[in-house]
Amino acid sequence: MQNADLIIIGAGPGGYEAAVRAARSGLNTVIIERRAVGGTCLNEGCIPTKCLCRSAEVLEDVRQSACHGIAVGEVSFNLAEAIRRKDEVVGKLSAGIQTLMKTPGITFVQGEARFVDAHTVAAGENTYTAPHVILATGSVTRFLPIEGARSRDVVTSTEMLDLKEVPQRLCVIGGGVIGLEFASIYRSFGSEVTVVEYCKGVLPAFDRDVAKRLRMALKKRGIRIHTAAAVTRIEELSEGGSEVFFEEKGKTGTVQADLVLMAVGRAANMDVPGLDSLDVRKTPRGICVDENMQTSVPGLYAVGDVNGLCQLAHAATFQSYRALNHVLGRKDETPLTLVPAAVFTVPEVAAVGVSEEQLEAEGVTDYKAYKSFYRANGKALAMDAGDDGFVKLLAAPDGRLLGAHILGAHASDLIHEVTAWMRTGAGMDALRTTIHAHPTLSELILSAAEA
Repeated sequence: MQNADLIIIGAGPGGYEAAVRAARSGLNTVIIERRAVGGTCLNEGCIPTKCLCRSAEVLEDVRQSACHGIAVGEVSFNLAEAIRRKDEVVGKLSAGIQTLMKTPGITFVQGEARFVDAHTVAAGENTYTAPHVILATGSVTRFLPIEGARSRDVVTSTEMLDLKEVPQRLCVIGGGVIGLEFASIYRSFGSEVTVVEYCKGVLPAFDRDVAKRLRMALKKRGIRIHTAAAVTRIEELSEGGSEVFFEEKGKTGTVQADLVLMAVGRAANMDVPGLDSLDVRKTPRGICVDENMQTSVPGLYAVGDVNGLCQLAHAATFQSYRALNHVLGRKDETPLTLVPAAVFTVPEVAAVGVSEEQLEAEGVTDYKAYKSFYRANGKALAMDAGDDGFVKLLAAPDGRLLGAHILGAHASDLIHEVTAWMRTGAGMDALRTTIHAHPTLSELILSAAEA
């Protein structure tokens, strides 16, 4: 048995970042990963999808180049080359993490972890013990409990990243972040795309105004969207492809597709051998933790998707820092509820803080919404990005920022200015009196504040 100060199970964003910080803080750290380093984010999620998003963006730019006086002739797209580039980017980042795992003080173990007890973990033929253990095992794809959910033509987001050819007809079950990103990507690649979403609108966790405008923008691109539609079954067709059946407003609807993407969310990965033998409180959402990410078992922490608090890679990273700081006895004042989120559709979506719907649900009526529109921004018009975008800021009567919601080009970048304002506690007056460079998209934040 080998002694350590800290054991981390999982080398995704909630694992490897904490391992490096722990080692640099003097802790003898063991990190165990049964698959590839980088977790879902690097290998099956954030990074590879953004590579394909970029390929889709370039393809759209080339198609629209004529209005800039650039004639390119007939445009063709090679999916295999886009996949190759994606693999190359993932490989570079993976190599970087593998190098980090060689940091002095880190013992990296490739294999499946299994609990012997709350502070003893085995992997392969070796056993490790430590007073502190961090679970960072991430999440797995959910499947609807319906007939045909795992049939021939049904794939998950993982398989979508390695397709050999662009499907002529793609049906996406789920209008959340994952579903809409792939819908947007493969529409650019040439697929006929239909989205079927159970809730009343797409992106149900996001601001209603943003979701409605995004839906209109996607429809303009030719993506068919059914909302308030419950998928009931999937049937394989003898001639190839499948038929998806759903109930929408009391009527049965169907869509035929060559490929069906199951994108109905992800579930906490609590499938760790030996975990069930420990007195760890759980819910269907994930492992229960306190404000320091500690479970009901002292010295055992759970961070990232596995605790079900916020299924975002950057949230996992900062949750792991909170757990590590607790281990080290350090004060941590990071507001873990202030987490920006981004959706890489065309156009992009980003948000931080609360939405109007959340305020209404809490009975809060004393707030004000401020808006600005991309169509009035010089840089947006110069970028051909003035059609659908807008910025919405929500503020309390004293000017304190409560939330921000952005639809449009570079929304994923713009949201961080508002996040910083909210982090410091500065209000609308400070924002209004901060000079922004012209012409930039950042002026949209200033324009909203001045509305």
